[in-house]
Amino acid sequence: MDLKQLNEQVSVSAEPALDEMAQLAKAGVEVVVCNRPEHESEDIPTYDELDRAVTDAGMQFVAIPFSRGQMQPAHCEEFAKLLASGKKVHAFCRTGNRACNLWAAAGCINGADRKQLQQAATNAGFDVSGVLVTY
Repeated sequence: MDLKQLNEQVSVSAEPALDEMAQLAKAGVEVVVCNRPEHESEDIPTYDELDRAVTDAGMQFVAIPFSRGQMQPAHCEEFAKLLASGKKVHAFCRTGNRACNLWAAAGCINGADRKQLQQAATNAGFDVSGVLVTY
């Protein structure tokens, strides 16, 4: 798994394999967030399979799904509330891009410095400039 650490609390990646959930738990992750729709493609686990793998590894599974280009304020607000809990979070989607953009939007909602959000995303290989303008 190509894990991208955005800050001390949040990491993102492309879809991890079910057997990689224990690796996330060992890294201190408490909540695993899936940002892709359940049936986005045929070669990915169902939410039930993800929930079972995440729970078996001792973490909480949360789905905040949206398709590419379809992120809404409600998604951002839900993720912002999750971040405000202080729990260590790993978010993923098909490539990690949606997860990173959701993190940046939630950071804006929570009052994070936009330059720091941009820099962290850029360092991880993502472009969140559109989100920073919107939120």
